[in-house]
Amino acid sequence: MDTYGNSHKKPKLGNAGQNWGMQRATNVTYQAHHVSRNKRGQVVGTRGGFRGCTVWLSGLSGAGKTTVSMALEEYLVCHGIPCYTLDGDNIRQGLNKNLGFSPEDREENIRRIAEVARLFADAGLVCIASFISPYSRDRLNARKIHEAAGLPFFEVFVDAPLDVCEQRDVKGLYKRARAGEIQGFTGIDSEYEKPEAPDLVLKTDTCSVNESIQQLVDLLQERDIVPIDASYEVKELYVQENKLDLAKADAETLPAVQIGKVDMQWVQVLAEGWATPLNGFMREREYLQCLHFDCLLDGGVINLSVPVVLPVSTTDKERLEGVTAVALVYGGRRVAILRNPEFYEHRKEERCARQWGTSCKDHPYIKMVMESGDWLVGGDLQVLDKIYWNDELDQYRLTPTELKQKFKEMNADAVFAFQLRNPVHNGHALLMQDTHKRLIERGYRRPVLLLHPLGGWTKDDDVPLPWRMKQHAAVLEEGVLNPDSTIVAIFPSPMMYAGPTEVQWHCRARMVAGANFYIVGRDPAGMPHPDTGKDLYEPTHGAKVLTMAPGLITLEIVPFKVAAYNKVKRAMDFYDSEKHQDYDFISGTRMRKMAREGENPPDGFMPPKAWSVLKEYYKSLEKA
Repeated sequence: MDTYGNSHKKPKLGNAGQNWGMQRATNVTYQAHHVSRNKRGQVVGTRGGFRGCTVWLSGLSGAGKTTVSMALEEYLVCHGIPCYTLDGDNIRQGLNKNLGFSPEDREENIRRIAEVARLFADAGLVCIASFISPYSRDRLNARKIHEAAGLPFFEVFVDAPLDVCEQRDVKGLYKRARAGEIQGFTGIDSEYEKPEAPDLVLKTDTCSVNESIQQLVDLLQERDIVPIDASYEVKELYVQENKLDLAKADAETLPAVQIGKVDMQWVQVLAEGWATPLNGFMREREYLQCLHFDCLLDGGVINLSVPVVLPVSTTDKERLEGVTAVALVYGGRRVAILRNPEFYEHRKEERCARQWGTSCKDHPYIKMVMESGDWLVGGDLQVLDKIYWNDELDQYRLTPTELKQKFKEMNADAVFAFQLRNPVHNGHALLMQDTHKRLIERGYRRPVLLLHPLGGWTKDDDVPLPWRMKQHAAVLEEGVLNPDSTIVAIFPSPMMYAGPTEVQWHCRARMVAGANFYIVGRDPAGMPHPDTGKDLYEPTHGAKVLTMAPGLITLEIVPFKVAAYNKVKRAMDFYDSEKHQDYDFISGTRMRKMAREGENPPDGFMPPKAWSVLKEYYKSLEKA
C-alpha cells in the first residue's frame, strides 16, 4: 500500500499542467472499440454479463486495505468473476516508480491509477484499487473519471483507528515516522481526509477479514455487480422444524419404498447439501447431463460427475406410477418423502461404461449397480430428521454448513482439504505440512486443514471407518499434524472407485463445504482391475483431470508430490530421482502385510501409536 509523503498539507494546484519530465501529447483522437461492453461481458469470466467497475479502498497505512483487497480478489475470481487488484506498493514499483510523495506527485499517482482502473473496468473486470489516497479531491477526481466513462465506482473507507494501525505496523513505518525518520507520514504529520459519504465503511478493528468480504459482496450484489447465486449457498433438504410434524404425518399416509444402507448414505449426502444444488435424487434431465458432461448445465456449469440416483424395481415402479409422493423407508422408519417422482430406465451397462470406463461385474460398486433395480426414480427430497448412525462417530459428521461455521470460528483465511479412505502415514502428513507452509508463504495467516475421511460404504478389504478414525486421532495425538489448525470430520458419501470421474465429486463436495484448496494424490479413487490386477486408471490422470475440470472455480488444486521413505534420513521425504537408491517405496499392500503380520515399519514411516492401532485392527480380524 501507499506509505508516506513529505508535506503536511496539500496545496491547491494551478490550472497549468504539472511537468513530469514528459511532453504532453497533442493531435490525439480517441478510437472507439468495435467490441461492445455487452459482448465483452459474454466472454470475460465464466458468468455472463458485463460487471466492470472499480472498488476503491482508502484508509490509513495498516488499516487492512491490502489484506481486504487480496481476499476480495480471491473471492470474486473463485466465483467466476474476473477481477484484478491494483496495490500502492506494486504500482510504485512499475507504472509510478518515477513519482515521489509530494502532494503533486500523490495527485498524479492517484490520477494515473484512476485511469488504469477505468481501463480495467471498461474491459469487464472488477478492479480493486488499494491506496491510502489521503485527499478527498483526488478520490473525487477518480470517481469523476469513471462516471464520465459510464462505469460504476465504489468508494470504500477502510476505517481503523490510528492507534490500532500503529499497533499492527507490519512494515515498521509508524515507528520510523514517530522517530522522525520519515517526514510527512499520513496520520502522523500529514493529514488524512476521511471520506464524507463513502459507499461502504469497513471497521477493520472490530470485524474480521471474512466479515469485511461479506459486506463488500453484499454491496456488489446490491449494485448488480455480483450475481446472488455466486455465493453458492448450501442447499440442505431437511424439513423445516415448524413443518416437521405435518410432514411426518403426511409420510405415514404415503405409499412407501424400502431403501438400503448405501441409498440411505446418498439420502444423507443430499440432505446435508453436499450435492448442492440438487433438490433430490436426479431426474432424467440431470442424470443425462451428469452422465454425458460430468456437469449440471441448467443455471450455469456446475460440476457434478457422479449420478446421485435411487434405483427401484419394476414392481415398485408399476406400483407407484402416477403417485404424487413416496415415503422412503430405512430400518423400519419413514426417513424421507420423495415428491413428484419421475421414473426412467436404469440402463446399467451404459451407466457403468460411462461412470467407470468399464462394465466389469466384479468391480465392487458396479456389482451393486448391476444387482439393483431396473428403474431410477428422481424427485424433490424432503428428509424428516437429521441422520445419525449411532456408531459413536456422529459428532464427526459435520455438514457443509457446520464446517463453514467451524472455519469462521477458527478465523481461517484458507481451507485445504485432504480426502482419504486409508490410514494416514507420514508421507501424507508431509504433504499436508508442506501445503500449510506454502500457503503461509503466499500470505495466508491462518490456513486450516480439513482432514476428511470418506465415511460411506467401502469395499471389504479397506480398513473400516471406526479404525481409521482411531488411527487419525493417534496421528493428531502424536503431534504429526497440528490439532489447533486441523478439523477432522467425516464425509458421508459412499466410495465408488471410479477414478478421475469420482475424484471430481470428492473435490466439488469439499468446495461446497468452504474449502478453497484441495490436495489430490496418486491414483485417487482408483483400485486394481478385478481381472488383471493392474491399475484400473492411469495413476496421474485424477490430478490432471481436476486441473481441467469445469465448474470447480472456487478451488485450487494442490498436486500430490511423490513421497517415499528416505533410508538415509530415516523419515518420509519428497522423492529425489537423482538419489533413487536412498528411497524405499512402501506400498499400501506392503504396509497392510506388515501390520497383519505384527511387524513394525521403519522408524519415521508412521507414528508408533498410529501404527499400533493398525496392528490392533488386523489382530481383531484374526480373532474374528
